[in-house]
Amino acid sequence: MAEFIALIHNENIKIFRRLRTWIMLFILALMSALFPALIYFTTSGGDAMGLWGSFRTTMTIAFFLNTIFTALVAADSVAGEFTWGTIKLLLIRPWSRSKILLSKYLSMICFSLVSTAVLIAFGYGSALIFSSSASTGGQAMGWSDGEYVFMLILCSYIELFLTAAIAFMISSVFRSSGLAIVLSLSIMFTKDIFIAIFSPERYEWANYLIFAHMNLSGYLLSDTGPGGATLWFAVSVLAVYYVIIMAASWLVFSKRDVAA
Repeated sequence: MAEFIALIHNENIKIFRRLRTWIMLFILALMSALFPALIYFTTSGGDAMGLWGSFRTTMTIAFFLNTIFTALVAADSVAGEFTWGTIKLLLIRPWSRSKILLSKYLSMICFSLVSTAVLIAFGYGSALIFSSSASTGGQAMGWSDGEYVFMLILCSYIELFLTAAIAFMISSVFRSSGLAIVLSLSIMFTKDIFIAIFSPERYEWANYLIFAHMNLSGYLLSDTGPGGATLWFAVSVLAVYYVIIMAASWLVFSKRDVAA
């Protein structure tokens, strides 16, 4: 167990020793701190936002960038080893391929948690300073203002988690960080358009597509989602896709001829 923890630590060092990682975290912190100030100075009177309204708006905007940055890290996690030729040096160590891949995946998750914590800390701290009041003026479906905002953050993180998993799988299967980045970002930008065209309201089979359920925030205000799906159905669909994505990553990486 200690050896595996050391392996994860080694992968985290690979991520956090890079200048680009700290640049990404700095950008996230700067955006989270500036948006509440921007909202405060550009609104006045009855249009002024309260603490939770300002924080929610900041998280909605900044989390999109957070997802992009995490996808970049996930895309480079495995493919980068092949690009730089360091994968052979890694595999001669006394660790199984499964442990190596798992350590890379967990280190990517670690980055996503750190980046999300940065967003929350700087966004909430700035909203505390630049806000007119503590309330948004009401509650949503029994949620308090704070509960609703943090549940939205959780839903956003689930979407980030799945997008990063897709990028990680493409990185593992195709050994191309560029392809992983392009495809994962394409999913981010086009999934809403895809669902608008193939709506679960019109096509029953569309309810089994991962894109229809990646955004779970709608279930905070309603018991049903696209095509009348329930929250548990949506979570089940996402879980099945997640297992398939991870299984594909592990199977291909375990069987791949690294010397080729």
